[in-house]
Amino acid sequence: MKHRNLSRSWHLVKPGTNALLSVMFALLGLLTFLPVLLVIIISFSSDSSIAENGYSFFPSSWSLDAYRYVWKSIDYIGHSFLLSIVVMVLGTLLSLWLISTMAYVLSRRDFKLKKIYTALILIPMFFGGGLAASYVVNTQLFGLKNSIFALLLPPACSSWYIIIMRTYFRKNIPVELYDAAEMDGAGPVRIFFRIVLPLSKPILITVGLFQAFAYWNSWYYAMLYISPNHKELYPLQYVLYSIQRNIEFMATNENISGAVVMELPAETFRMAMVALTIAPILVTYPFFRKFFVKGILTGAIKE
Repeated sequence: MKHRNLSRSWHLVKPGTNALLSVMFALLGLLTFLPVLLVIIISFSSDSSIAENGYSFFPSSWSLDAYRYVWKSIDYIGHSFLLSIVVMVLGTLLSLWLISTMAYVLSRRDFKLKKIYTALILIPMFFGGGLAASYVVNTQLFGLKNSIFALLLPPACSSWYIIIMRTYFRKNIPVELYDAAEMDGAGPVRIFFRIVLPLSKPILITVGLFQAFAYWNSWYYAMLYISPNHKELYPLQYVLYSIQRNIEFMATNENISGAVVMELPAETFRMAMVALTIAPILVTYPFFRKFFVKGILTGAIKE
């Protein structure tokens, strides 16, 4: 009994240490939040204030020019915004389907080829085929050029998330549940839908959040696979990137009058673009935080 009490007291944190850790983590949280706050403040600053004082938490003057410039392109941006939501939702669901099914198969101890398939999954984590090879495969073999599938399929599956989810299935779903279900006549598919998925909400939400954020922030695949004559397939990130690139071009072009250049919110628009990008993430993350932390801690346990 004495040994048990000593082992418990070993894990207790003293009040002074607890207060020190609380202050330290509060400061770290504040340091993490300050860049986000700075970006938002700059997006509402005037370009003259930035030219005078640089990036500052206390601008000399405020302006909504960046957001007015966004509003002028609301039809174009609105369409890309809806497209980004569709791509994010469909892509996340597709990713969860592919990752969870593969992870479930690899987690089954009675699957004889799990070592071979695990090795095949691990290879892309260390060796890539290269940009030219992937572009040829996706455009010539699969015909994804100028298609919404070019935004959905290439980032849909991740070897890293498969390994994490496989580990979660092995560590958190007892073998006895599989045995009991099989004794009742349930097959692998029924076990997956009736037992595995309901018990795996934390890791599903965690991987889903990562994939949703990746789809939301993605612009690279649009630049690679979508031609300029198919702008209706441009997601929000690529549209904002294109607008920013056009502003920078006009600001550095000698053939454009100085009056037009002065009206362009080049610096503030860049920050407004970042603010619009991170807004959905800031709004949705608090609702899934507890699942996010639990899924990461449990799925990352080393076997």
